[in-house]
Amino acid sequence: MNENDMSPVDQPTTTPFQRAPNLRQRILVVEDDAVIRHLNTEVLTCSGYQVDDAVDGQAAWDALQMYNYDLVVTDNNMPKMTGVELIKKLQDAHMDLPVIMATGTVPDAEFERYPCLQPAVTLLKPHTFEDLINAVKAVLRATSDAVQEIAPPPNWPVQPLANRFRT
Repeated sequence: MNENDMSPVDQPTTTPFQRAPNLRQRILVVEDDAVIRHLNTEVLTCSGYQVDDAVDGQAAWDALQMYNYDLVVTDNNMPKMTGVELIKKLQDAHMDLPVIMATGTVPDAEFERYPCLQPAVTLLKPHTFEDLINAVKAVLRATSDAVQEIAPPPNWPVQPLANRFRT
């Protein structure tokens, strides 16, 4: 029996290497306090996000060089690199990545001096898990809406590049 003799029910519906796309958004949690880091990671994971963690700003920067993230949730006062320094490095590297700063002390003086270093959201510790989840959802919704606004409609006519430059 060849493929044409098969009924539609008998024919394979997927190719051997086809997988469903992973639509989970990836978050990096940066926190030097192991208990808070673990709790935030667990809460976000249980909420359906793919979550990695880092013990300080330098470890976060290393992770950001290796993986793509949709959001960073960071403390500020950490060894090796503060949250504000991490935001500055992201900007200097032209990495357009939203940041939620969850910190015990807001670095108001640095934000006044350098307003461009303001995170998307600042959560003051102690915050609730509900506050964290709501902030994450709001920031990710805002950034995905912004991406959708600039994306062309699905039926947008696309011409081959070579055709655009013919004279």
